[in-house]
Amino acid sequence: MAGITDQPFRELCCRLGAGMAVSEMLSSNPSVWQTQKSKHRMQHSDNVGIRAVQIAGSEPAELAYAAQMNVANGAQIIDINMGCPAKKVNKKLAGSALLKEPKLVELIVKSVVEAVDVPVTLKIRTGWCENTRNGVEIATIAEHNGIQSLAVHGRTRCDFYKGNAEYQTITAIKRSVSIPVVANGDINSPLKAEQVLQQTGADAIMIGRAAQGRPWLFREINYFLKYGHYLPAPVQDEIRSILIEHVTELHQFYGVFMGVRIARKHVSWYLQYHHQDKQFRSHFNGLESDIAQLEALNAYFDNLTKKESELYV
Repeated sequence: MAGITDQPFRELCCRLGAGMAVSEMLSSNPSVWQTQKSKHRMQHSDNVGIRAVQIAGSEPAELAYAAQMNVANGAQIIDINMGCPAKKVNKKLAGSALLKEPKLVELIVKSVVEAVDVPVTLKIRTGWCENTRNGVEIATIAEHNGIQSLAVHGRTRCDFYKGNAEYQTITAIKRSVSIPVVANGDINSPLKAEQVLQQTGADAIMIGRAAQGRPWLFREINYFLKYGHYLPAPVQDEIRSILIEHVTELHQFYGVFMGVRIARKHVSWYLQYHHQDKQFRSHFNGLESDIAQLEALNAYFDNLTKKESELYV
């Protein structure tokens, strides 16, 4: 979720019901820490809630140092990424490529756990490919070397995001370790959340792509799990308020130039879920100022309200 789960989006998700939001993936390579992108991602003291920071790399010593630096910058949990399927990450033997190297996994986990005095967690997939689905082995290594919690995406690296997530491996992992296990993959509704929790026995669930353009999904799931029936969907005025606030926060966090560009993809996700207006999306993506974006969004929702009122005249 690099480039998506930035501070404004994490804070919004936590406000709308997420129990914890993990930072964007940060490289353990110090040579990239001085870029503007990394600087935005490495400041954690202002984050709301539990400050969980995810790091990625393949060198145990580098990962340990990265963990120490992020703790110094306010991280309260260090999460090691061994689940990212991206080719540019895997070619450096990072992310899910590490699942092919259990001995290196052990060295990395030991190094990071010993380097910091905060909890260290791990994110994995079920394996590299269908024929090497070794999630149980990796989970056992993780537990034996001090990992406090394990999040598992129900696909192999070779699956990327294709097909359907499978939960049998997550179930097997949960039965093989005593640390908390978090189930991840294709959890896009309150009912699916309940089904995955029941099927896997997992202690919690993790949501990624399904929250893009729909950050209130967290509160809908919480409500369903607590009361057994659905929370009413947000009304148009609330969607408008959430979206305007989100875009405004992006402008303030990144500055106008980058904030305007990053806002485009988030607005596209919101509209994809709720209004299939490709003409407006094309117009919005051509806007170059923060004021123009906010004016366009307000006009868009004003127009929707007008159309709805005309239906009832």
